[in-house]
This record gives sequence, C-alpha cells and structure tokens, in this order.
Amino acid sequence: MELKNRYEIVSLVQAITCNPNGDPDMDNRPRIDEETGKAFMTDVSIKSRIRGYVDGTKHSEKDVNGNGLDILIRHGESLNRDIAEAVLNGIEGGKVDTQKFKNTTQGVNKARNFILEKYWDARVFGAVLSTGLNAGQINGPVQFEFSESVDPVTPEIVGITRKAFAVPQGERETVFGTLQEYDKWASNLPDDKKRGMGNKKIIPYALFQVNASVSAGLAKNTGMTEEDLLLLVQAWARMYDYNISASKMGMAVLLPIFVFKHVGTQKIRADQDEKARAQAEKQNASEALLGCAPAYQIFELISVKRKEGVEVARSYHDYDVIFHKSKLPDGVTVGVADYSGKIDWDIDWDSWSEKFDWLKID
Repeated sequence: MELKNRYEIVSLVQAITCNPNGDPDMDNRPRIDEETGKAFMTDVSIKSRIRGYVDGTKHSEKDVNGNGLDILIRHGESLNRDIAEAVLNGIEGGKVDTQKFKNTTQGVNKARNFILEKYWDARVFGAVLSTGLNAGQINGPVQFEFSESVDPVTPEIVGITRKAFAVPQGERETVFGTLQEYDKWASNLPDDKKRGMGNKKIIPYALFQVNASVSAGLAKNTGMTEEDLLLLVQAWARMYDYNISASKMGMAVLLPIFVFKHVGTQKIRADQDEKARAQAEKQNASEALLGCAPAYQIFELISVKRKEGVEVARSYHDYDVIFHKSKLPDGVTVGVADYSGKIDWDIDWDSWSEKFDWLKID
C-alpha cells in the first residue's frame, strides 16, 4: 500500500553496562559530547541494527507488493558489485568496457529502479550509488536524529583477562617449524605469561530518546510502502534482541514505540456538500503528505527527567517519562507499537498505566 502520510516515530532505548555506540577513531570508546558529558548514538549505528534484523529475518523474501526485502548495505559486501549488477541488468549482453563506459540518464534511472525494487533499505533509508558504474542517488524517506542520553555519563575502561594466550605478555610473536618445537617452548613459559589481557569500554547506564521522521514525499520517489513502514517498526522493536553482541547485551528498546501520523486538520462533516467534502479531503491529503506540525514539536511530546531524590540513575524506573497527549498538534494522531511491530491506533489511554506503569499521560 502506498505511503501517503508523514510520520514521526519515537522510542526510549536504555543501555546497561555496555557500549551503545563505539567511536573507531577513539579506540572504540563510547561516543561522548565533550561539552555536556552526555553519551550519544549516531543515526548510522541505529540503521545498522535495523538492517541486521531485516537481513537476518527477511533475506531473499518479497513483500505483498512484490518488492524485495534484501539489504544493500551489508557487512563485508561490495557495494560497487551490487551497483554493477543493477547497471548491467539494463544493458544488452550484460557487459561494458569499463575504461570507456559512462552511464546514460536512462541507464541510471533503470539501475536505480532495479535497486529500489530489490533492496528494502534502499527504499527506506536511501543510498549513494555513484561509487561504481553509477546508478545515481536515492534520498531516503526515513531519517534518524543523533540520539543523546538524558543525563551525563561516566565512561569506564574495564580490564579483562583471557585464560588462553596467543603471544605472551611482553614478548614478540614466535614462529616454529614443528609442533614439537612449539610445545617445548610453551612448556617453559611461566604461568603468568600464559594469558591475554584486554579491556572493554562501557558506560554504567544511559537512557536515550531515539527519534525518526518519515517523509511521505520522498517515499513516493523510492516506492516505500506502508508495509515497509511496519517492517521498520518491527525491526526497531527487536533490533537489539536479534543482533546480539557482547558489547550490546545491555541495550534494550523500551516498549511501546510511539508512532505519530499526520492525517490533516480539516474535519469531514456529514452535512457537507459534495464540493466542500472533496475540497476538505484534498486539503487533508496535502497536509498528510507534508505534515501538520514540525518534527521537533512532535519529539517534544515525550519528556524524560530523572526523578527527584535519585542521584544516580541505573534503570528507566529512575525517570519520570511523560507523554504530553494534551499538546498533540491538530491533524496528528498517535498510535503505539509493541514487539510485533503492529501499530495500535485505537488505544484505551485510561488503562494505559496498568500496562506501562513507568509512563505517565499528561
């Protein structure tokens, strides 16, 4: 089904004794804002986790619209090879002289469409496809903000010991011609050298608000559908549980995920004549596509603050989390998604506290 509405999506993510997003330029230390002391996660790191879920659960499948659910940006895979596949698919004979070949505008469009039909993440997040034979560029409808922790954090480096050893501490690697030579050398090593030392970079605790916007206008250009949106929400809810690693074991997406849908401000009344109704519906369609309020106002509907008397937070229960439903902009409706990724648009807000006692409604 064609995606005709703009969306904003918000969730909370907690990190317990782990590394939410290591910086490769800083020896994989957690990313920290030097001015505020708060931790942050890049948009790329979140997209990578979502891609990992879709790749692991939907690889080589197609959705109800016939679109592929493969992933273009995959660990250790050549992007230029996939671009070449898309370009050569539209060329008779499937071969070009790479020294002379320059793709035409028509060829770029064909290759771009090939990518969009095959790869879920290209339709959703976009892609730069000009690094090889050139398949153009795709502006993705779904974009994440950098996510910043609610409170400042204190990163720690924790020393660890490996019982087995590779190269003894303080020595250079030694190469032997036979196993007997190796065994003789190893048997003469003192016990304190028969181990490996390392470290883990962690933060004890952090709570993040993760925000994303979905542009219906860009979705028209990429072919992103409502089904793609539901898969995005499902992958978002499960991304840390599926793609497990030692450094991310403390990561969790706190449910529910809030989904804000722009539907338009015009009210359709039973007593309206046909012309007035058609005009109102047209206006709503335009507002739903472009949005009825700026994204930052939507994101501010969720507020998170450490509870009074809590000096050091170590759980999301140490925070007051409020959804300011009373400030929901005109023309915007809200639903929530659970672990399945299904969005509930008909919520009984009165019984909300029974299921999620850590969330308050204002």
